[in-house]
Amino acid sequence: MVMVVMVVVVVVVVVVIVVVEVVMVVVVMVVVVVVVVMVMLVLVVVVVVVVVIVVVEVVMVVVVMVVVVVVVVMVMLVLVVVVVVVVFLVVVVVVVVVMVVVVVDGGGGVFGGGNWWWW
Repeated sequence: MVMVVMVVVVVVVVVVIVVVEVVMVVVVMVVVVVVVVMVMLVLVVVVVVVVVIVVVEVVMVVVVMVVVVVVVVMVMLVLVVVVVVVVFLVVVVVVVVVMVVVVVDGGGGVFGGGNWWWW
């Protein structure tokens, strides 16, 4: 009878140890899986953040380049308008001077006689 009790106690102890070991292994595996999933999620978040930052930087560079090109084109257009206005004013001044000379000179030319009071 004592032998049977001892065998039962040993079997129960072995079964309890095996069950505890299996539960520990399962718990460790679950913890490892959870940690791996968390690390993967953190890596995904980091990659998404880096991609978003790079895209935003590229877009900002493109926008700055477009703004610079637009400003340069506007400055060139302003310079062209200034040159056209200056040329127009010079032509107007030359035409006015020629008309005044023709009217004052009497149509004979600056050096060809006419109504200059000292000639």
